[in-house]
Amino acid sequence: MSTLMIHTLAFIAGVKDRFSSEKGATAVEYGLLVALIAAVIVAVVATLGTQINSAFQTISSRL
Repeated sequence: MSTLMIHTLAFIAGVKDRFSSEKGATAVEYGLLVALIAAVIVAVVATLGTQINSAFQTISSRL
């Protein structure tokens, strides 16, 4: 085999490994999942915070 052919085969094998590797895709998926969870937490805290504040204001005014 010629040196050029060996380098070409090594390059093709490297490209194949990069496309078959799912580490990058998994990291992106986890990042999106964490962002979605954070957005839900922020929305819930904002909603509950307003409702809790309203409840405390009601209790405070009745006292």
